[in-house]
Amino acid sequence: MRVLIVKTSSMGDVLHTLPALTDAQQAIPGIKFDWVVEEGFAQIPSWHAAVERVIPVAIRRWRKAWFSAPIKAERKAFREALQAENYDAVIDAQGLVKSAALVTRLAHGVKHGLDWQTAREPLASLFYNRKHHIAKQQHAVERTRELFAKSLGYSKPQTQGDYAIAQHFLTNLPTDAGEYAVFLHATTRDDKHWPEEHWRELIGLLADSGIRIKLPWG
Repeated sequence: MRVLIVKTSSMGDVLHTLPALTDAQQAIPGIKFDWVVEEGFAQIPSWHAAVERVIPVAIRRWRKAWFSAPIKAERKAFREALQAENYDAVIDAQGLVKSAALVTRLAHGVKHGLDWQTAREPLASLFYNRKHHIAKQQHAVERTRELFAKSLGYSKPQTQGDYAIAQHFLTNLPTDAGEYAVFLHATTRDDKHWPEEHWRELIGLLADSGIRIKLPWG
């Protein structure tokens, strides 16, 4: 069985999709996934053993010059890569009109996604052949696990989700592994900001333990 995943962004949401792949892999032996993801996050899906092909998309960059000749050529190449396979199922885990219209709509296969009541953008559900009601009062990981289970016809495991990517990192540990913590502090949404006093408290706790702190930026 071959399935296309449409989950283009953001980094955290892409990571939150991984446990659903592990569930499907355990329920359906031999299942393989292709994954459409924003080019900046294209490395993440490749960490999971069930992912066979990553198809990068660059909607964020393309929209700045949508009709320029170079971008039109990139869009054409993306469409050809997307339509090179006939999928047993296409699962749109993004739930946005943008991804549904520009990606899911073009793919070959039965299209699954969230229904009108539970999609982040209800209009996105109009692009799906099979619409699934997934309660919103759940963590994103559990919602995605349930969406995959309903789309592919198995019962969602009651166990904690398994990202199944630890081995990828254990074989490539840096020499100072365990000696520092990385604070992923950046977000574009106000409702995701962690209060500054909480960061200060956490910094104090780590400083007392001797663990160094690294802050990504850019």
